[in-house]
Amino acid sequence: MQNTSLILASSSPFRRMLMDNAGLTFEAYPANIDERAIEAPLAENGASPQEVALALAQAKALDVAGRHPDAIVLGSDQTMSLGDRVYHKPAHRDEAKSHLLSLSGKTHQLNSAMVLARGADVLWRHVSEARLTVRDLSENFVEAYLGRVGDKALQSVGAYQLEGEGVQLFTAIEGDYFTIIGLPLLPLLAQLRRLGVIDG
Repeated sequence: MQNTSLILASSSPFRRMLMDNAGLTFEAYPANIDERAIEAPLAENGASPQEVALALAQAKALDVAGRHPDAIVLGSDQTMSLGDRVYHKPAHRDEAKSHLLSLSGKTHQLNSAMVLARGADVLWRHVSEARLTVRDLSENFVEAYLGRVGDKALQSVGAYQLEGEGVQLFTAIEGDYFTIIGLPLLPLLAQLRRLGVIDG
């Protein structure tokens, strides 16, 4: 049984599903922030992809916490990086194709950040990383893959869902499933226990 109300500052169905499956009681309210406006100065100042993810997660948590000051609010964000390049969700199929071909034969990183806030106070910040190696992809395969998955390719930054047909893109994965989906549950649950939000 939870002792304090918990809010997820997100409309992500994947994050809601993970928290539901873990038995958490929570409400979900999307944050109202301009992610690109937050990200632009960070990129100009050479912030790492992990720092960008943390800054976005914190902005989401504080935005929603400002409207629900008595609750503990979870903000989360995920960046995908290949070296210094940070990727964003593809806007259309051609961009999804470009993303996938740029990842071909290389190892990229998913950086999943979480921030817990209450009111104006940040209680906890965390980022977990996963490394995913994409096999050598031909242009014909990418075209056929995008034809099969359709608009689902536009729902994630890498143009793939590992829990679906996207698993065919990879030769190696280092990191846990929850980090890849975008909500590292094990450190989150440990922190919620420490804060007394859920029973230990």
